[in-house]
Amino acid sequence: MEDLDYGHIQINLNKLIEKQGISKNKLTHRAEMQRTQLNQYCNNQVTRLDTAVLSRLCHALNCKIEDLIEYIPPQK
Repeated sequence: MEDLDYGHIQINLNKLIEKQGISKNKLTHRAEMQRTQLNQYCNNQVTRLDTAVLSRLCHALNCKIEDLIEYIPPQK
């Protein structure tokens, strides 16, 4: 079976944190998350996106979902 490249999803949480000047500790409290879970999202180490977590992050950062995640098409 051929191994196809479909592109990938990029999580831009680190950029949003830096842009808004919020600490990870403050964001974990606002988004009601564990620090390890937040770090996984920051480091793009999430294999399954949780819509509840994405909603909490968007609410805590006052941003849209497209600010948080983006689709990166495959390289040809």
